[in-house]
Amino acid sequence: MTNFLKIFFIAEILSIVFGFYYKANFQSKLGDKIIGFSVLIAVFIFMPLFLYNKWNGKKLKDYTLTRENIKKIKKNKK
Repeated sequence: MTNFLKIFFIAEILSIVFGFYYKANFQSKLGDKIIGFSVLIAVFIFMPLFLYNKWNGKKLKDYTLTRENIKKIKKNKK
């Protein structure tokens, strides 16, 4: 999964760069469409996959401030 995400991220960056290149050299609206489509794919497909990959198997309770976690923090400070 991580290799897929790396390749997907590189492809997204390349498509955005290609959109800017196309926009600068050909003075066309197609460059704007390529950039916009790439950003949409990055936000709605890449980001959820990335977050799922990073949070898979972790408990949200370990990362939130609850009374128990605050007591543990105070105990560890002493």
